Amino acid sequence: MENNAHLTSAEIASLWTAYMNDSMSTCILRFMLKHISDSDIKPVVQYAYDIASDHLTQLHSIFENESYAIPDGFGEQDVDMNAPWLFTDTFCISYMKHMGKVGMLSYSGFVSVSDRKDIRTYFSQALTETNNLYNQASEIELAKGIAGKHPYIEVPKSIDYVNSKAYLSGLNPFNNERPLNAIEISHLYMNVLTNSIGMKLCIAFAQSSTHKEVQDFMLRGKDISKKHMKIFADTLLEDEIEASHLPDVSVSDSTTPTFSDKLMMFMMSLLISSGVGNYATAAAASQRSDLVTDYERLSLENAKLAKSGADIMIKHQWLEQPPGTKNREKLAKNNQKG
Repeated sequence: MENNAHLTSAEIASLWTAYMNDSMSTCILRFMLKHISDSDIKPVVQYAYDIASDHLTQLHSIFENESYAIPDGFGEQDVDMNAPWLFTDTFCISYMKHMGKVGMLSYSGFVSVSDRKDIRTYFSQALTETNNLYNQASEIELAKGIAGKHPYIEVPKSIDYVNSKAYLSGLNPFNNERPLNAIEISHLYMNVLTNSIGMKLCIAFAQSSTHKEVQDFMLRGKDISKKHMKIFADTLLEDEIEASHLPDVSVSDSTTPTFSDKLMMFMMSLLISSGVGNYATAAAASQRSDLVTDYERLSLENAKLAKSGADIMIKHQWLEQPPGTKNREKLAKNNQKG
């Protein structure tokens, strides 16, 4: 009986977003599967491809039952399977781990805004699958010694309480700023890692696109990621904490067009949105006001990059419009009799 209820706006938005993301993922994963030679990494990518493909099948069924127009999304026209290898195998496993993390955040959000039992069940299962993907990728990275490990600090031997408002400002009597706490360290390093993946993707997309606007956008994205990595790493170094242990990943030197400009721009839009979310979470969790200011400032820079990317996509008709309500005023005017 519950499944007969109309889809809410949140469920419509979540299903549309999930379809777009999974259709994009199948293109990238299919290309990766053709080229990966590492026998440990390939099964993880295969698992990711299988769950993304299964998601599309289930989403098609939901759309048909609801008379919901199936989005264009992405397909065979968005990837050249005959193009040379654009990535490396180690990059692929780091990409799997990162996208598993993005997927967990997305699906947990989708579950939390869904009312219908069947929709919640679908997204809950997808959340479990992306959690499995993240765990599998993490294990392979650790086994191969290429995992990016968060910095070590001393385990606390006692508890303490904040005894001064200076703690929040980041000031102490002996230094310009108080030492970072464990929560702040974890977010700083995580944002170094995520910007590292974004930077490598920007390089791969810039060198394989033939469109100057896309190339310039990707190179700008690369520079911003590099700048943000340095800011976060330097903040850690001020406390004698090194952020140098990053996954040893790279991309090939192929300049052959591999993915459509539409797909590459969509992918970067997804990663930028994820980055803005990461910064917001980090700012909320950080108790040093200078860190909060940094995250807000850098979020604005990411937002401006996202806006320029959206402008490019709109100009070339690459930006598929999410579902929305009808413009009632426009409908009324169109229905006016002369």
